[in-house]
Formats: sequence, C-alpha cells, structure tokens
Amino acid sequence: MLHRLSADDARFKSVTFTAGLNLLVADTTASSADTDSRNSAGKSSVIELVHFLLGSRATTKSLAMNKALRGITFGLDMDWPGLDQLLEVRRSGSRAKIVSLSQDVFDVPADVLFHANGGAELSVEQWTRAIERDLFGLRGDHPGVSGRTLLSYLVRRASSHGFNEPTKTFSQQSAAEASSNLAYLLGLDWQLVDGYRELAARKATRNQLQKAVNDPDWGRIVGSTADLRGQITLAEAQVERLRAQVAAFQVVPEYERLKNRADQVSRRIKQLAQEDVIDQHNLEELQAAVTETADVEVSYLEPAYREIGVILSDQIRRRFEDVKTFHHSIVRNRRRFLEEEIDELTERLSARRAERARLGEDQSRLLRELADGGALEALTALQTALGRDEAALGALRHRFEAAQTLEASARQITAKSVELQQAVDTDLQERRQQTNEAILLFSQYAQRLYGEGREAYLAIEAGRSSLSITPRIDSDDSRGINNMVIFCFDLTLAVLAHRHGRGPDFLIHDSHLYDGVDERQIAKALALAVEVTAEEDMQYIVTINTDNLGVAAQRGFDPRPYIRSPRLTDHEDGGLFGFRFKAAGKA
Repeated sequence: MLHRLSADDARFKSVTFTAGLNLLVADTTASSADTDSRNSAGKSSVIELVHFLLGSRATTKSLAMNKALRGITFGLDMDWPGLDQLLEVRRSGSRAKIVSLSQDVFDVPADVLFHANGGAELSVEQWTRAIERDLFGLRGDHPGVSGRTLLSYLVRRASSHGFNEPTKTFSQQSAAEASSNLAYLLGLDWQLVDGYRELAARKATRNQLQKAVNDPDWGRIVGSTADLRGQITLAEAQVERLRAQVAAFQVVPEYERLKNRADQVSRRIKQLAQEDVIDQHNLEELQAAVTETADVEVSYLEPAYREIGVILSDQIRRRFEDVKTFHHSIVRNRRRFLEEEIDELTERLSARRAERARLGEDQSRLLRELADGGALEALTALQTALGRDEAALGALRHRFEAAQTLEASARQITAKSVELQQAVDTDLQERRQQTNEAILLFSQYAQRLYGEGREAYLAIEAGRSSLSITPRIDSDDSRGINNMVIFCFDLTLAVLAHRHGRGPDFLIHDSHLYDGVDERQIAKALALAVEVTAEEDMQYIVTINTDNLGVAAQRGFDPRPYIRSPRLTDHEDGGLFGFRFKAAGKA
C-alpha cells in the first residue's frame, strides 16, 4: 500500500494516501477562465512520479528529467512485504540510475551499492528485481513477464496511451507480450503462454531473413536450395577429381631435369621437321633441274643449210664439232654437280629421319615418366587447390543448410503455432477454476455498473498468435463504456493478483479513465471501488476533476470521506509542484 508521495522541494504539495478509495481532486477556481483546464494541476504527474519511483526507465521525456525538476528528489513511502516499518523510496533526475531506500530489502551486501544507517542505494535494475520478487512473487528467470509491465496494468499511463485498449499498456505492445503478463496476473500458465512471444520473435527474425533473401544483392549470400543443390553437386565432383589426382600423384625426384630434357627433345624434333621441309623443297628443285639438263640436238643444221643452197665448209663443220664437244662437257659437269647435291640432300634427309625416330622414342619415354608423377611443387599446388575447393564446398553446404532452415522455418512456425494453441487450450481446460474466477469477477463488476441484465464477461481462448483475452460488456461501443471496460478489467486483475500473492494491494487510475463516462457509471464505479477495496483490503487511488466528482455526487455518491489533500488547482502555484514549468518537447 502507498502512503505518501513527497519531494524535498518546499513548493511541492505532498500527497498522503490511506487504505481504500483515495481521490486526488483538481479544482477549478473562481478566477479560472472558461478555456482553462486542469491539465496543469499535476494529476497525471502523480502517475508519472509513482512510476519513476517504482523503477521506470528515465529518458529525456521523463517528467523527473525535466530541467526544472531534475534537481528535486522525490519520495514514496509504502508498505513492503516483511518490513514492520514503511519503506521510504527516494530518487531524483540528477541521479536517475540510483534508487535510495530507507531499509535494505535485499540482505545481500554484494548486490548493494551503499549501506548506511540501515538504508541502501541500489541501481534501478536491482530495485526492479526487488519489486518483481517481493511485490509480484517472481523468482528466478521469468522471460516474457516483467515487473515493469505488470505495474503498468495497475498504474496505467495516459502518456503511453495506456487507456486505448484494456489488454495493452502502451500502443506498440504486442499481443504476445501482453498475454504473457496477463496470464501471470490471472494465474494461468504464463510460461506456456510465453511460447507465443518466442514464436513471434522467431517469425520476425524469419521475415527479416526472407526480406534479405529476396533482395537481389543479399540474396546471393544465402540463395535458394534449388540453386545451391546444383552448385554443391558440381563442387563435389571437382573435389573428388582433385582428391583422386592427389591420391595417385607420385613425386619424381628429377622431375625438373626430365621436364627440361623433354622440352629440348620437343624443340629438336620441331627443328628437324623445319629443316626437312627446306631440304625436301631443294631436292625436288634439283631433281627437276637434272631432268632439264641435256645435250642440244644440232644434226638438223647441215641438211637445212644444204636445202637452201649453202654448202658448209670443212672448217665450219669443225667449228660446230668443237662447239658441240664443249657443250657436251658443260652439260655433263652440271649433271654431275646436281647429282652430287641430290645425294647430299638425300643423305641429310635420311639422317634426320633416323634422328627423329630416335628422338621420338626418347620423347615418349620422357613423357611417360613425367605422366607417372610430378614435382613436389606440383603436388603442393594440387593440395592447395583441393583445400580451397573443399572450403568452398563447405561454405556452399552451410548456405544450403541456412536456406533449408529458412524455407522450412515457415512450416515449423506454423506447426509450432498449432501445437502451442492446442497446448494452451488444454491448459485453459485444466485451469477452469482460475478462468471462471476471473470471468465471474469481471461480470460481477460490470453488472454493478450497468445492471444485472447487461451481458459482460471475459473471453479467454487460445489463439494462433497469442492467448486472446477480451473483456466484453454489451454496449454501443461508446468511449465511456470502453473506459469502464478498462476499469472493470483492471480491478479484476488487481484483485485476483492480490488475492493469490501475485501482485501488490494498490490500483491507480488517471482522470482520463473517466473522461466521457456517463455520470451514473462514474458514481457506481467509485462506490464499487469503496466496497471492493474494503473487502479485499486494498487501495484504489484515482485522480479526478471536480466536475466529474460533482456529477457523481449528484448521483448519490458522497466523495467527501475519500478526498485526499491537497486539492490541486490551475493557479500558478496551485499545481502539484507549486510552480509552472515547460514540459519536455514544448516551446
């Protein structure tokens, strides 16, 4: 139970709370203009300060982090399980990471930053763990259930849009996260229900990976199973070929000498072939020249002259014979020269043919020796290539497994979702006592507001993506009735959690909850809060405007015993802090 909200600034108006209903009222004054509101009175600031003192994360938008308030130390006096005296909690924006306590609620010096006079200074994280342990009964690891989230159902914040939906405490809260915490407050198997949150996280991760795979650039990093299967087949074949080559490889000690000798032989064979082409061409020309070399026929000359009446003298005939003899000598000498050249070319061709045959045998022998093995450097190169291709094959297989996992994950998530839904549905059947208690309590509270003829219940069922908890009051879906759905739902959560040791004994609502609510329901809701808090030994704190309180009074509810001081106004010094300041983010 909360007892006092205070600050070390003299201008701050301390608020004292008691058991039962506590009304913190914001008044209009005679000097207030028609356009004035009670927003500057500080009603919602009470909610923000309670959250700040109970371990909320301090951000630049936090109320206590405002430049005008950062140097003020705020305090909250409250009951604490196991303590005979009130626990005094202190925290300031200037030391937002530290919470000061009047008594050590840990009894573990190693966890405490500072001990003095029985008190302690804790980190906000340590203070949050203490709240989870002692106010909500959470022990050990409890993924999916947070003390801060549980508190947000008991102390909703308008700044986080906590009054938009009954089952959510802030607008971006996922249904899976909300259902785990609600399951805990209602006494259901929250660990089983938390499977929805884990499943949602897996689905979100898969969706991100799927987006990456669909991207033209990132998609090449993973790829599809069909493409990768073909690439793996080719890579495996290449690796097997290299493995076979390495296994059969023999290192030849004189490999380089043999290789050089084989190169020399190859070059000589090519040179002989080129020389043969030249000599063969010359041989053919010489043989043609021999054929063309012959004596000139001159026997026809003397008869020819005789026919034309010219008689050759003996002297002329002797001259012809001399010339003929000389010509015969020239032809004979030329034929002899050509035949000698032909013989020489023929011998060279024959010698090269023999040498080429011998070199061919040498070349075959050298190539056989080289083919049977190789140099050590060649083996090392093969082994390096094998290692590189094996690594590439391994990478392809990892990518294939990732692609398989990604493609199978959708089916797995769907299957797990169905399995989880069935398990939660079975658990709900086994926990009929808990669900019936919640349904009947909510219905009872709603009918107190709207009459016994109004159908009202909690619809609790296992969904595909979360545990579905839907508070329903038969209505025209007006804003006022929706707000009363939240009132009944929160009251049900608070009572059940307190009854069964899963939550503290207080519930706090901001005046926003009563905006737009019919005056009859305001009066009945406050009257119901009085009765329930008395029956359950609890505390209900509500900030409210005088006009809403006035219409409740006209409907028969007497608020006077429950109004707590101070009464806040919109005067310059009439608000909670005693002075005006600019809110964060406003000019």
